[in-house]
Amino acid sequence: MKPKIVFIFIISALGCNHPESENYDRHKSHEVAFNDVRSHEENQLGYKVIGIKDGDTFVLLIDGKEQIVRLAHIDCPEKKQPFGNNAKQFASDLCFGMNVTLIHNNKYDRNKRLISEIILLDGTNVNQELVRNGLAWHFKKYSDSKVYVQLEIEAKQNKVGLWIEPNPIAPWNWRKK
Repeated sequence: MKPKIVFIFIISALGCNHPESENYDRHKSHEVAFNDVRSHEENQLGYKVIGIKDGDTFVLLIDGKEQIVRLAHIDCPEKKQPFGNNAKQFASDLCFGMNVTLIHNNKYDRNKRLISEIILLDGTNVNQELVRNGLAWHFKKYSDSKVYVQLEIEAKQNKVGLWIEPNPIAPWNWRKK
């Protein structure tokens, strides 16, 4: 009986994922990735968009709770800025009341908003559509995505949305006023 107890103790100790163990973080990140995949598989219909605060801030219903999502890679004009209401209306027309999926790294901003790309069930990337239609800047301070760089260049060349203005003011400069 005694050897059995020792064996169980050794197995338990080896299998322990205590925060001080070197494998804890690796296991924890694997667990998060697994939960994201499982969560996606369990929720094939995505998460419902229940609010649009402005062009780049949405409210989603995730697991029965409201979660504010800040769109990654972009910055839309502020509400009182030219094209601010256009960005909000465009986002609302595109996905309000619809189910969407998210691409994120479990990162939150200082306001506890989940930073994410929002994808419609047909594959449309809402973040990219806002830039493509001249209703958002590529937020280079927080993103080095070449996709968003190219979308902004094309929107400027095509003079769509805010790019019809001679000197549009980026929202991060507008907020400094």
